[in-house]
Amino acid sequence: MRTKSLKGRDFLAETDFTREEIETILNVAEDLKRERAKEIYHDDLLRSKTLFMIFYNQSLRTRNSFEAGMTQLGGHAHYLDPSKIYTPVMEGREVAYSTERVSDVARVLDRMGDAIAIRCYGDPVDWDYGAAHAMLREFARWADIPVLNMEDDVYHPFQGLADIFTVKERFGGFAGVKFVMSWAYSPSVHKPRAVPQSAILYATMMGMDVTLAHPEGMDLAPEILSQCKEFAEANKGSFEIVHDFEEAIEGAHVIYPKAWCATPIFQPPIGKASVEKTQAIFDQHKDWICTQAIMELADKNAIYMHCLPADRGFEVTDEVMDKTEGPGWTSVIFNQAENRLHVQKSVMTLVM
Repeated sequence: MRTKSLKGRDFLAETDFTREEIETILNVAEDLKRERAKEIYHDDLLRSKTLFMIFYNQSLRTRNSFEAGMTQLGGHAHYLDPSKIYTPVMEGREVAYSTERVSDVARVLDRMGDAIAIRCYGDPVDWDYGAAHAMLREFARWADIPVLNMEDDVYHPFQGLADIFTVKERFGGFAGVKFVMSWAYSPSVHKPRAVPQSAILYATMMGMDVTLAHPEGMDLAPEILSQCKEFAEANKGSFEIVHDFEEAIEGAHVIYPKAWCATPIFQPPIGKASVEKTQAIFDQHKDWICTQAIMELADKNAIYMHCLPADRGFEVTDEVMDKTEGPGWTSVIFNQAENRLHVQKSVMTLVM
């Protein structure tokens, strides 16, 4: 296997990388995690390097895993709240004395640090699907240092990395693993697509047998589904879409139920910019909740996954979330959360 150096690369979407490159990232994450458990320190890997983090949206796991990761690697993470700086915006969206064009922000930070990480989706881009990802690409166009995607409106590549790292830890690999990404009900319709889209992209890339389950009207982006079919075929896995929750779960090894928004919430031409129409679709499917009874349909050694925060009592019951020990199926949500730290340290080490 040959994998070229990743130094200087942006990390904006998993589709920018080959399977071999993703496997290299996972292998480095495994090494870093194992050595940290043995109290072997890595504060010489990114010594004196700076990561600028721009958060248009709130965060618990992402912010703290990046900050902790940079500290452990010997560098420093700067937290930038767009409301406390001149908010970076695309050309044509400038407002005098309150915003600054992305091209200018990118070139300034490029002169001062070693990478830029950005989270942006939903309200900051008026639910114009793809606008946030386009902004991250614009940052990457103007900055010579790596730009890292901490979640946008299309992809959440670091969460997806943590997801497949967790699967690899539990099952030892990916072949023959049935991976179910399912929609689940939430009272809030403001749920981006990035997590489920990255989850199924990585799972099909790794050759798992992937089922996407959701009610009618909760479709993900057509280009993502098309890419999943190509990945599944190329990597000797499978990919199917079903609209029955219980049918999807039967015999599954990985159960990942999570809410995501319906298409009408997006701006035209993708959607109708209608929260009301989106809410109506959600309210028809309050029975899409992950319970103990649902988990009993899965493989006896199955794992329950969620990127967190989960809407307890809606997406999933407490009994499922908190069953972190055997026998039988278990919840691995806190393993997943911890693994954000290790995969992000791996990527930062390789690209910075």
